[in-house]
Formats: sequence, structure tokens, C-alpha cells
Amino acid sequence: MNQKQQKPTLSGQRFKTRKRDEKERFDPTQFQDCIIQGLTETGTDLEAVAKFLDASGAKLDYRRYAETLFDILVAGGMLAPGGTLADDMTRTDVCVFAAQEDLETMQAFAQVFNKLIRRYKYLEKGFEDEVKKLLLFLKGFSESERNKLAMLTGILLANGTLNASILNSLYNENLVKEGVSAAFAVKLFKSWINEKDINAVAVSLRKVNMDNRLMELFPANKQSVEHFSKYFTEAGLKELSEYVRNQQTIGARKELQKELQEQMSRGDPFKDIILYVKEEMKKNNISEQTVIAIIWSSVMSTVEWNKKEELVAEQAIKHLKQYSPLLAAFTTQGQSELTLLLKIQEYCYDNIHFMKAFQKIVVLFYKAEVLSEEPILKWYKDAHLAKGKSVFLEQMKKFVEWLKNAEEGNQKLYLSRSLKQKRVTDLWNSPR
Repeated sequence: MNQKQQKPTLSGQRFKTRKRDEKERFDPTQFQDCIIQGLTETGTDLEAVAKFLDASGAKLDYRRYAETLFDILVAGGMLAPGGTLADDMTRTDVCVFAAQEDLETMQAFAQVFNKLIRRYKYLEKGFEDEVKKLLLFLKGFSESERNKLAMLTGILLANGTLNASILNSLYNENLVKEGVSAAFAVKLFKSWINEKDINAVAVSLRKVNMDNRLMELFPANKQSVEHFSKYFTEAGLKELSEYVRNQQTIGARKELQKELQEQMSRGDPFKDIILYVKEEMKKNNISEQTVIAIIWSSVMSTVEWNKKEELVAEQAIKHLKQYSPLLAAFTTQGQSELTLLLKIQEYCYDNIHFMKAFQKIVVLFYKAEVLSEEPILKWYKDAHLAKGKSVFLEQMKKFVEWLKNAEEGNQKLYLSRSLKQKRVTDLWNSPR
């Protein structure tokens, strides 16, 4: 009576699994055989290949075997880790690697991939993953195979089938170290630019924040504008070399402006700021005209301006007088002075409270040896901007007349030219 009653157990019972719950065994080899057999029957006619792939998508599981499908179309069969094809593996010659190494053939293959991905949109992500993998396998391919893949990739980047983010794979340390990445990039960019132009390439790179990373195609000790420019110019890609040089200059300008603003906020001595700017100019090959524009922008951004028009001019004169020695250090050329004048005009036009302050700023800089007669006269005659032209010319009319007519002795009351040499020999003949 006190014994525990045993609980009943279930044994020997079988439940029938519904067919829809059964998981199909992953068998890429069988899928490969089907694709290769179809490609063998179509032959090398790529129009027929595209039609075969389109029709096969309804019968074969492209979604599940996307990697196998793209391995076959690129390399002729399934790739093992490292990019090799197994000797005992079935393969086809109807693939990119077995095709002719020329741009026209690769354009035809690009159409096969375009049609396939347009028809089966879900393959888009799988194809990008495939190309990223292939780029990591570059060392496992022959030079000819790499060249064909590079041309094909460039074409697919140009027509939007691929996103430029796939290029991240080229920054693999081993590929970079052995020069594979740079050599591959030459062929890739040639076909990309051939399909579009350098501006379209620049837009695509900028979208994925890769516009400033191209020098990483080389080892750290060779990551210089000079090395990049020499390498790609000799390879026939001068436009890419110039693009990278411009990007580096733009980056250097941004860094220069950021550092300048920080130095001004800290109240660093002008002597130290001038030394820093001159070193950056030399290191990054930045012109004085570019620098004076950066300094003007930095100076004007370090203060919160009064919103009342009648007070802002007085505030501006006081502020700019303080920074006149810094501006004067970088207006040693007539063209630099003219650049500054245009920047002042643009700023006063864009900031409505400064419209009446233009003439006062110019006169201040004339007295402070930042600006001289010739650039002011040139600006007044024909080098001004259209922005606010009538207003600013009217403001400057009396001062310009004085510059033209005043005796030399009177002009010296405003500016002693002996303290600062001006190089304005070709100023009057320079473009606007």
C-alpha cells in the first residue's frame, strides 16, 4: 500500500513527420552537376547561357546554392578554401576564368550576371559576398584569372550591380604586402573608368567612405601621394592619380582648418600659428591662395557675431584688427590678396548683417598691410564676384578714386610698402 506507483512511460511509438517539415539535405555537388551539364549543352554562346540560367532558377534552388552557382560561373566549379579547384571536381569551360582576356568578353559576361540578378533579385547579396570572397582568394588565381576578374568587377561596379564596399577585401594585409591588391586595382579601375568616368568613380567611392583609403592598397611604408601617383600614372591611370592627390589636399585642408580654429580658441601666439601653417603648406603642397581662404574662414568662425547691423561692423573691425598680422603673413602674393578680397565679398554677401561693412574691412586691411593698391584696383575693375556687385562697388567708389588720384606721400600714410614685398607683376593679366 505504501509503495509508490510507477508512472507510465511511452516507448516504441513513432510519429510520422510531415513532408513540409523534412529538411532537404544540403548537396551542392548535385546542384553543380545540374548547372555544369546545362552550361555544356548551351556552349559558349553567352545569350544562350543567360537564357538557361533564367529558366533553371524555376527548377533549381538558387537561393540555397548561390555561392556554388557563382563559383561555377566565375571559376568553372566549386572553389575550395584559398581559391583552388579540386582535381576530381567536375568543371566547365563556360566561365569567366576560361574566357578570353579582353574587355569585350568581360562586358558580355557582365551582362550574364546583370540579367541573372535582375531576374532573381535575392541573389544580389549572395553575389556581393561571392565577389568579396573571390578578392580574398586572389593569390590562389593565376595572373590572367586575376586580370579577368578585375575587368569584370570594374564593369559591374560601373553599372551598379556591385557596391564599392566590396573593395574592402583588397585591403587584406597579405594581398597588400605582396603587391596583389595594387596590381588588381589597376585593371579594375581601368575598366571602371572606361565604362563611366573618374567623377562617377569618385561618387561611388565617396558613398562608402572609401575616397580617402585608396593609398591603403600599398604597404604602410609606401603610402604616400608621390608613390601612388607614380605607380598609377605609369599604369595609364593619371586621372586616378590626380583624384587621390586632390583628395589628400582636401583632407589636409580640413585638418589645417580644424587645427587653426583650435589654436585660435586657445589664444596661441601668432608666431606659433604662422610657423605651423607654413610647415603644413610645405608638407602638403598647399598654395598661399588656398591658405588665406582657410585663415579667413577660421578667423570669422571664432566669434559669435552681433545680430544688429549697426553694431556688427564695429565688432568686425575690432576682431579683424587683432588678426591682421596673421592674415598679412599669408598675403605675400597679389593673387593671395585678390583671393582674400573675393572671400570678404562672398562673406559679406552671404551674411546680410555685413553688407555695409565691406568697405570698412577693406580699408582696415589696407592700413594694416594685409591688402595693397593693385589687387584692390583689379578687384574693382573686373575681378569682383557678381554677388552684391552693385552694393560693394558703390561702397568702394570713393576709396578707389582716392587710390587712383592721391599723391604718393598721402598713400604712404595708409601703407608703407617697404615693410612687405608684393609680388603682383602678373596680377593684371591673371584670370578672374
